[in-house]
Amino acid sequence: MLSCPICLAQLEQTDTAALCANSHHFDRARQGYLHLLPVQHKASRAPGDSAEMVAARRDFLNSGHYQPLAQQLADYSATIAPRTWLDIGCGEGYYTDHLAKSLPLAQGYGLDVSKDAIKQACRRSKQIQWLVASMAQIPLSDHSCDLLTSVFSPYSWAEILRLLSKNGTFLRLGPAQDHLLELRSKLYEQVRPYDDAKHLQDLPAQLKLTHTEYMRYRLNLSDSTARANLLAMTPHGWRINEERKRSIIEQSIDVTVAVRFDWIQPV
Repeated sequence: MLSCPICLAQLEQTDTAALCANSHHFDRARQGYLHLLPVQHKASRAPGDSAEMVAARRDFLNSGHYQPLAQQLADYSATIAPRTWLDIGCGEGYYTDHLAKSLPLAQGYGLDVSKDAIKQACRRSKQIQWLVASMAQIPLSDHSCDLLTSVFSPYSWAEILRLLSKNGTFLRLGPAQDHLLELRSKLYEQVRPYDDAKHLQDLPAQLKLTHTEYMRYRLNLSDSTARANLLAMTPHGWRINEERKRSIIEQSIDVTVAVRFDWIQPV
């Protein structure tokens, strides 16, 4: 199932490492994850979300603000009934853990380029195989996954196409047009219209969109810590000056949570 990120040969796992026939060796961290991100695949010294962003996302999600999204994703995944699944860009593992609980008999993988995120993910579940690896060069065998998921995360269409089994499904959860609109209105002088189908413009001919559903609900952020965490875990919070950030954190706000679920399958 796992493949070497250097030569693509099959990886054999032990309790402490993974090794391919060409003697490429990858140690298993004491937390349990495998680090399958060779230095030549790194875009920076410490790619992915920082420890601060990971902690903010962990605390915000643990407070249950996006629990309806996670549960809906898990429920949808259970209807697919995969034997093997992968959560691409899993972050600190909140959604991945919900998936694992709804798919107890399946082999699950969670992958992220951020080592800080995967270290946190390891604390959530021992059932999942956690991987530090590139989302553009995923170290899994061709057509090995019955289900691929992506939650507010980038991904490669080429890798989706390569990894999906013949009857597999890519289940994507992304923002709808009015997601966090009230927050964005406070952050920016002008809120640009967002096309929530933009990701389908580059959909390969070998894949097709088979179904789309939306979920919306209102979220009251009366706690300043929740507002601070929401800003810190999204790119929005890093694009504004400290004065505007403080003014937002100091004021209670109701926001719209609006997301789109897409089912994408091989033609």
